[in-house]
Amino acid sequence: MKKLYTLCFTLSLLACSTLTNAQKRQYVDLAGLDPATKPGDNFFRYVNGRWYDTVKIDKDQAGVGSYSFLNIPQKRLLQNILDSVSKSKNTPGSIEQKVGDFYASGMDMATINRRGYEPVKPILNRINAINSTSALLKFLATELTNGNRSIISFGISPDNKNSSINIAHVYQAGTGLPEKTYYYKTDSAILQVQRAYKNYISNLFQLTGSSKATAQKNADIVYGIEKQLAAGSKTNIELRDVNANFNKMAVADIDRKQSNIGWKTMLSSIGSQVDSIDVAQPGYYDKLNTMLKSVSLADWKLYLKSSTLQNYADGLSQPFIDASFAFNKALSGEDTQKPRRQIMTSYVDGHLGMALGQLYVKRYFNEDAKKRVLALVNNLQKSFENRINHLDWMSDSTKQKAKEKLYTIIKKIGYPDKWRNYDAVQISRNKFFENLLSLNKNDYQYELAKLNKPVDKTEWGTTPSTVTAYYNPPVNEIVFPAGILQYPYFDFAADDAINYGGIGMVIGHEMTHAFDDQGAQYDKDGNVKNWWTAEDLSKFKEKTSQLAKLYSTFTVLDTVHVKGLLTLGENTADNGGVAIAYDAFKMTEQGKGNEKIDGFTPDQRFFLSIARIWRVKTRDAFLRTYVNTNPHSPAMWRVNGPLMNFEPFYKAFDVKPGDKNYKPVADRVRIW
Repeated sequence: MKKLYTLCFTLSLLACSTLTNAQKRQYVDLAGLDPATKPGDNFFRYVNGRWYDTVKIDKDQAGVGSYSFLNIPQKRLLQNILDSVSKSKNTPGSIEQKVGDFYASGMDMATINRRGYEPVKPILNRINAINSTSALLKFLATELTNGNRSIISFGISPDNKNSSINIAHVYQAGTGLPEKTYYYKTDSAILQVQRAYKNYISNLFQLTGSSKATAQKNADIVYGIEKQLAAGSKTNIELRDVNANFNKMAVADIDRKQSNIGWKTMLSSIGSQVDSIDVAQPGYYDKLNTMLKSVSLADWKLYLKSSTLQNYADGLSQPFIDASFAFNKALSGEDTQKPRRQIMTSYVDGHLGMALGQLYVKRYFNEDAKKRVLALVNNLQKSFENRINHLDWMSDSTKQKAKEKLYTIIKKIGYPDKWRNYDAVQISRNKFFENLLSLNKNDYQYELAKLNKPVDKTEWGTTPSTVTAYYNPPVNEIVFPAGILQYPYFDFAADDAINYGGIGMVIGHEMTHAFDDQGAQYDKDGNVKNWWTAEDLSKFKEKTSQLAKLYSTFTVLDTVHVKGLLTLGENTADNGGVAIAYDAFKMTEQGKGNEKIDGFTPDQRFFLSIARIWRVKTRDAFLRTYVNTNPHSPAMWRVNGPLMNFEPFYKAFDVKPGDKNYKPVADRVRIW
């Protein structure tokens, strides 16, 4: 979410030292409306049309507006903190010292450029020394614990069938393009991405001493290996199948079946002492097992060099950063690189996020926001219960189970009750690459320490400053970080219509994830367990199928359509979020009345707020990648899709047959 709003607005909102600016804010952007567009034709454009047509995307950005791009002005707040602590004399070992010195080390481009690719040479030399498959596997294990992943992706998270315990999982890996189908599609846009990726690999080899001809030959070999790995991988849509992507197996069994990998030795080498493990995508590891013999050792060494250089390119000198940007440009459409301050802010947030989060909350977060948002969450819970009670397609027994799950949801708002400890991390002010390695190793050990231990339900999966929200099925939790508790999602001075259409819709969205096509497979305790009657489940699947078909008809760019199956969970949550938030809003005094503000009724302001929170404009290259890889629908359809299914919207804006987005009652999809 981007710099549509001035820094002073964001600061005044978060610090809440004064509400003067907020009180003066016009919550309905009249200047951004497009009166030439009928609400029933395209509500997204009606609310955002003039803004969309006039706003400019900065050259170093893929888009502008709300949603994920609001993280851009958010990063400016973090930069204020980082600029301050990096220039201060901090107590050794304190979070201020670690955060400040890590930031300073990454800002020191003179030293980083002087070192070239020297920091990564020891790893490349270890690859050169590999002389057998067993040595290759030993290298993989060592690098895995250092955060340098390639053909094996290892993680610790709850057991799908026993969510109170953390177990080991391995996932498909090994490819550098965004998704499996990128290796096989032949349309012009994908071919352009393929060429950019091959050029990227070639450039990395050239930057480490290979001639252009040799580098191009090596790039073709690496790309060929990745294409084989992709053949054994699943598509993003296939990865949404909860049961098909959980395959807990005895280590002894997979060690025999995939003997070339040598799972017993591999798991022991990475510190994972287990008798069983979830092999999430067995087909991938079957393919890898075969390739460890069919692909020559020399080719594997080229692949490992490429993978290592890609993993660390942005932590090396400017030529490596330039090469990385040239490839990413093909995916995002960005014209120029982001300023180093912004890049380093992302690095600190990604590697020391909870330390930086403590400083952020202390400086900017208003504690009263926690209480206000918790009240909204509770109101929406009641609203959701009421909707469950009145469903005409669900039996009473399943309704009871659904309500039990609804009221078991853990609510996390603002920031965690306990902060992550970074005491084991050593940070030097003048060695950026070594700092990255130290942080990567610490992250690995932090995760490994959870293995075979009870799940810590107080832990957060995002940093407090991030503009996001999420639902986590194995823990049955909804999380709203401090970062999203700001306009256009939430404002103390706003009327209820604005807040319920903003953060209320987001809250309803996350609650509905507990009951989307994936979340509905988890019970109230976070276990994958059926709690539906056979008849109810059949009806539910029919309704989700209708929703997937509807969204697949939405055109994004020329012949590019929304992928209804990929986005099904998010679309279900969007539709449910609107309905739940609206019902909760109608319980408020404003929602019960009809007093106009800025010429709009309460109901109209509610829907205007929904369209406002998804106000986004992106580059076409970014949007193409987004549609192929992201489980969310593009912004326009996060607005128009749910509203064309929702009767109160029709009434609020007098939508009639003949309007482009009008749907006959029989064609409207209602799940929750």
